[in-house]
Amino acid sequence: MTLLSRVLGLLRDVVIAGLMGAGAAADVFFFANKIPNFLRRLFAEGAFAQAFVPVLTEYHHGKSLSDTRLLIARAAGTLGTLVGIVTIAAVVLSPVVAALFGMGWFLDWYQGGPDGAKFELASLLLKITFPYLFFVTLTALAGAVLNTMGRFGVAAFTPVLLNVAIIVAALYVSPQLQQPEIGLALGVFFGGLLQLLFQLPFLKRAGVLVRPRWGWRDPGVVRIRTLMIPALFGVSVSQVNLLFDTLIASFLKTGSISWLYYADRLLEFPLGLFGIAIATVILPALSARHVNDSANDFQQTLDWGVRMVVILGVPAMAGLIVLAEPMLMVLFMRGEFDPSDALFASWALTAYATGLLSFMLVKVLATGFFSRQDTKRPVKYGIIAMVANMGFNIIFAIPYGYVGLAIATALSGTLNALLLGSVLYREGVLTLPKATWLFFARVVLAAVTMALLVVWLNPSRELWIDNSLMQRILWLTGLIATGGVTFVASFLLLGGRPSQLKTAH
Repeated sequence: MTLLSRVLGLLRDVVIAGLMGAGAAADVFFFANKIPNFLRRLFAEGAFAQAFVPVLTEYHHGKSLSDTRLLIARAAGTLGTLVGIVTIAAVVLSPVVAALFGMGWFLDWYQGGPDGAKFELASLLLKITFPYLFFVTLTALAGAVLNTMGRFGVAAFTPVLLNVAIIVAALYVSPQLQQPEIGLALGVFFGGLLQLLFQLPFLKRAGVLVRPRWGWRDPGVVRIRTLMIPALFGVSVSQVNLLFDTLIASFLKTGSISWLYYADRLLEFPLGLFGIAIATVILPALSARHVNDSANDFQQTLDWGVRMVVILGVPAMAGLIVLAEPMLMVLFMRGEFDPSDALFASWALTAYATGLLSFMLVKVLATGFFSRQDTKRPVKYGIIAMVANMGFNIIFAIPYGYVGLAIATALSGTLNALLLGSVLYREGVLTLPKATWLFFARVVLAAVTMALLVVWLNPSRELWIDNSLMQRILWLTGLIATGGVTFVASFLLLGGRPSQLKTAH
């Protein structure tokens, strides 16, 4: 289901790229879409899910169904009310939000400069896209409930509806409008609503569809919000860093936000398909093992999560680095998206990709803390990484522009992963026995072998530009297939075995 969602997400971006390219209107739409999405990942999928799932797991395993239903009702009512207030305020005060996160555009508007129109358009689009935050927050809560009950497919499929809504808007609504970006914003709005409505029948079938109730002082809600407040930083540092990138990019040349967006979208494909999916699956399992005091099973599950991230993330990282521009050409180079856009976006993608493994590890390693209801230390490491990112932005953005922002994000993600992993390892929660380190070495050597062969077989940039789309698709498909076969064969020749992917050491 996650794979289907990610494929449709790429198709959505292909359609948007053909419609809008990487110009000023595209910059503004991506900006208006990123702000509510940032808050979605911060509150709904990030901090709330990491705080809610362990508490809900305790209720699900140790209390009656009526107690569990009451917790869900009060969590939904409390979260929905608070996010609803934030959403209404953001819609009313959208110019303030646009000025806060797009300071470069606001200053240009204030001074009567040419980029002032971007600020006005951003204020309008935010009014349309921000209600998505309310819809998707309740969607994330419903998905967390279903995941805790072992029903992962529904929540994993739900993002497909958002992608379909945006694609339909881009193909049938935007072409009818003088400003096509408004049609895309409407797609975001209705996509969020569809996601929420889709999950309700599955909640009813599971017996946990309840009427939301206010419950600020409910003991379960108190525990959730106590865990949630520090977790706001712990699991969503990469999203905060991306928002800082957007703020600084508003001072850079037109196209910077779009190039970063298209690069980030390709990065999000393996990150969501592998990193987030694995973290989503193991969080309820780790929470249950913690509740049952199964320390050995807890260690093995976390070790399995790390090994899965490594064997999937390392070759994905290598592939994104060596095939950055060809991938962008095949996916986006049509309509308003030209070869220079593919080149500029590929530089950002290469920089982002160096941190892919770190981003994936952060998702998995954070579950080692949150499943034990420890949210204080991840917030400390998150703040350290975020402050470091600000410093890296200053160091790298001045000489390298928007590419420097991507470099800074990758470095801060790596720092965050090192901090989380070193503490878990020191405490014996993450054991990493000798067999696991040998597994890591085999994966890295296999990925290097794969990358070298792909670079050697890769046609020149001129050939990629001059040939037809079908030829580019065939080349890219052949290179990816060759790389995949090479990686698997190298891994096996180096002594790797499928049995090493089981939960036991």
